[in-house]
Amino acid sequence: MKNIFWFKELDKTSLAVAGGKGANLGEMYKHGFPIPNGFVTSSNAYYKHLEANNLNGPISEILDKLDVNDQDKLVEASERIESLILEAPMPTDIHDDIVKAYKELNQIYGEETYVAVRSSATAEDLPTASFAGQQSTYLNVYGTEDVVHAVKKCWASLFEPRAIFYRVENKFEHMKVGLSAVVQKMVQSEKAGVVFTVDPLYQDPDIISIEAAYGLGEVVVSGQVTPDTYRIDKKDFKIIDKNVARQPWMLIKMHGKNKKVDIKEDAQGNQKLTDSELIDLAKECKRIEDHYKFPQDLEYAFEKGNLYIVQSRPITTLDNKTAGSGDEKMAKQDVSKAKILLKGLGSAPGMGMGKVRIIKSSKEIRIMERGEVLVTEMTTPDFVPAMKKAAAIVTNTGGMTSHAAIVSRELGVPCVVGTERATEVLKDGMEISVDGSHGIIYEGMVSSPEEAEETPAIATESVPVTGTKIYVNLASVEQAEKVSKLPADGIGLLRAEFMIADIGQHPRKMLDDGRREEFVEKLAEGMRRFAAAFHPRPVVYRATDFKTNEYRNLEGGEKYEPHEENPMMGYRGASRYIKEPDVFKMELEAIKKVREQYHLKNLWLMIPFIRRVGELRAIKEMMQSVGIYRTRDFKLWIMVEVPSTVIVIDQFCKEGIDGISIGTNDLTQLILGIDRDSATMAESFDERSEAVLRALKRVIKTCNRFGVTSSLCGQAPSVYPEFAECLVEFGITSMSVNPDAIGRTRRIVASAEQKIMLKRLEKLHPDEKNEYELEDY
Repeated sequence: MKNIFWFKELDKTSLAVAGGKGANLGEMYKHGFPIPNGFVTSSNAYYKHLEANNLNGPISEILDKLDVNDQDKLVEASERIESLILEAPMPTDIHDDIVKAYKELNQIYGEETYVAVRSSATAEDLPTASFAGQQSTYLNVYGTEDVVHAVKKCWASLFEPRAIFYRVENKFEHMKVGLSAVVQKMVQSEKAGVVFTVDPLYQDPDIISIEAAYGLGEVVVSGQVTPDTYRIDKKDFKIIDKNVARQPWMLIKMHGKNKKVDIKEDAQGNQKLTDSELIDLAKECKRIEDHYKFPQDLEYAFEKGNLYIVQSRPITTLDNKTAGSGDEKMAKQDVSKAKILLKGLGSAPGMGMGKVRIIKSSKEIRIMERGEVLVTEMTTPDFVPAMKKAAAIVTNTGGMTSHAAIVSRELGVPCVVGTERATEVLKDGMEISVDGSHGIIYEGMVSSPEEAEETPAIATESVPVTGTKIYVNLASVEQAEKVSKLPADGIGLLRAEFMIADIGQHPRKMLDDGRREEFVEKLAEGMRRFAAAFHPRPVVYRATDFKTNEYRNLEGGEKYEPHEENPMMGYRGASRYIKEPDVFKMELEAIKKVREQYHLKNLWLMIPFIRRVGELRAIKEMMQSVGIYRTRDFKLWIMVEVPSTVIVIDQFCKEGIDGISIGTNDLTQLILGIDRDSATMAESFDERSEAVLRALKRVIKTCNRFGVTSSLCGQAPSVYPEFAECLVEFGITSMSVNPDAIGRTRRIVASAEQKIMLKRLEKLHPDEKNEYELEDY
């Protein structure tokens, strides 16, 4: 068998030689589809490398007694094997053939070109087995020796922890799985994205769904930006609808590396693909689907006006009926007959379906693919990029107020928490359906009579006017423009954590590295987008409230964060700002920049987890030191989450604040002594407890007495009408809920306000009660 095969020599029967990816590219290239040219190193070349260096024995020995469920030992084994492969000299004939082929590719394009080197795994006895997402890809590789080394790195990636684990779970023999490396010209796209030849949301075979963004397509595939979405009728190629998203930045290739660059303000909201480009792309993708006689998931790119298809693979999450025929809707099994795999707490409504992807830690989120079901112990803020790509989310632990539950509701992703055994019962690649409304995980794809109602959607119907303001909780900057169109009076809780996580590095590390201005600029840009979208409605920015275990997950965090046994009650919120004023002042300067340079005066500040009046005093002094003062259009709020704040709320009011927001999750936890993330105690965690209600009443009425506005951020008002009625009766001035609950909460609050007005009217005119009742009828 040869060491090198050009695309023109391959077709769909070449799986054993070139793996699924290589065979697919060869098939499309051979039949005239617009594929950038390239070649593959054969699986034989990989086996030859192992044999020439006598590596089969040592590798087998390392793997024979490995317990893949022991993460530390799995990583150690992976590193040992990868070192063996990378340090071993590549056989001369393979090295020379790669160099020769790369030089020929350069001659074809008339220059030394950048290439992508991708892994394409296959198995001797299982040529149709899927190994998608298990091995590595290297982009913008340039020069002969770099290409050779990238091929070796692809070979070594066959033994990355996730790949070893996957093979063990699926009972594949390690040494019978080979690897072909695909070397393909890199397309330096001006715009790129993803196409599904069957609409992925409604699984409609008559609709082509297209996503598009400026720059390299990686930002769409990885979920880093919100792309434009277009739907095209497959029969006549008419554009059904368009959803154009604002894109503030893009990835481009610069000096051989991907670089993040800002997009001009006036171009951010433009339609990314022209109508003619959309139709041409849809027709090309339909041709590919017809060729394979199977719905396809494709990646494409436009470079200098030319369309390229850079990858095509079958959509694996469709029912056989949809997959095999273009004129039949997907037939799912009836929910009443479906096998129940697990039950938990339904924490974000809707029905989500897809293949399981088990993520053991945030370090593995890069293997998560769009449309998979994220299954993990519990999410943290650094899981957000993976959560954005998920069709649904399932966790072992957590309750309605856990990170997974809160973020899933905001993103509109169905979620079930507190299943206890999801990571044991569910396996990678298993097809499941997640009912986030009722907390049930089913085997396979299911449908039910309620399915249309289950789909999470943000209500846009007319809603009643209320005296109590209804704000929205937000964290994801990509949601700002969309949510701003809903009937919310502003953002009552803008979480900082998503923006900090997107920056990617620990603030203290950036400060120590001399990148203070970069941090301020990036944070200010995130704040600006929220404030601009909601202007002139207020946007209440809650300063960072990462706990130490969450901060540690940011790059550089391990150096700066102490280990705490109970981070929930540890070094967080106000106490952190006082001990690290130089870090907190970066946040303050970002606020100042947005208000003064962009003239967005609707951005306010809220201090979380404040325990003592002295902390408030110190923070106000820090604000003044950077030139931020309480004024008519700049309000300072504090979070009421700690019982000590409830007890001395009058002293906080006297010290000088403009508003408070009650964090019912933490406050309920600390009053009742129940861990909010405990699945075992989830049923006992209830904001309607008399102890909690008494605390709320004291805080709200005291604030009213001092002219301080009061708010509450949490889901309870939208879930329990009687809870909302209590808050209105206490005199609360606003409530802040997730986007999907705005309309529902307004209706509940309007009803509560009317009830209270009628009660007061009856007290004023008790003799006229019967008359009012008759008039009502």
